[in-house]
Amino acid sequence: MQYVWFIWSLIILALWAVFYLFKKDSRKEMLKMSLITMPFGLTEPLFVPDYWLPPSLFNLAEKTGFDIESLIFSFAIGGIGTVLYNLIFKRGFAEISYSERKHSKHRLHIYILFIPVFVFIILALFTSINHIYCGIIALFIGGLATLYCRPDLKRKVWVGGILFTILYFIYFGSILPFYPQYVELYWNLDNLTHILILGIPIEELLFAFTFGMYWSGLYEHLYWRKLIHLNKAYN
Repeated sequence: MQYVWFIWSLIILALWAVFYLFKKDSRKEMLKMSLITMPFGLTEPLFVPDYWLPPSLFNLAEKTGFDIESLIFSFAIGGIGTVLYNLIFKRGFAEISYSERKHSKHRLHIYILFIPVFVFIILALFTSINHIYCGIIALFIGGLATLYCRPDLKRKVWVGGILFTILYFIYFGSILPFYPQYVELYWNLDNLTHILILGIPIEELLFAFTFGMYWSGLYEHLYWRKLIHLNKAYN
């Protein structure tokens, strides 16, 4: 059990490498978003042990709340979440013109980008709910807020959430046949809903869906990009 979380993180990193290999036209964007997402792995003490307490390399999670695996995991899902939709539907990125950026719907651009952070902090400070639910709610609201500025990303936001959930379901389930007791041993189910879907806590799937929603459109929103259909603009 000691190395399951490490193996799990390497599996998602290997999947990242496959995406990086096949999505040649978006490698720069994928790497950039992975590096932006990676530091979020440092939030692990917010979830250990109230949400889970997995054995980790050098027992770091138990000793400090931090672990190396979370950094690897965050790096990988950041890049995958950015290009998953594009890879499946053969989309690329194009720059939004400066004149279009001046549209009134972009007036709150910066504030909307940080809505998930604000929502998470408010929920964490002023409610007693588990931090995983704070994150799920924050990401969901962030995904919806993105649509105010970027209604052109509506399909990518919703479909991106579904696609990432499917991928995450397969990824999470990859280890359970070998370690069927892993969830029961290391998730703090008494603090959660106790709802498992084929052995996977529903909280994990809700995280996957809301993460996929928000992250699938984050690069375009953050860097003023839009999707294109191969060689023509996609609206």
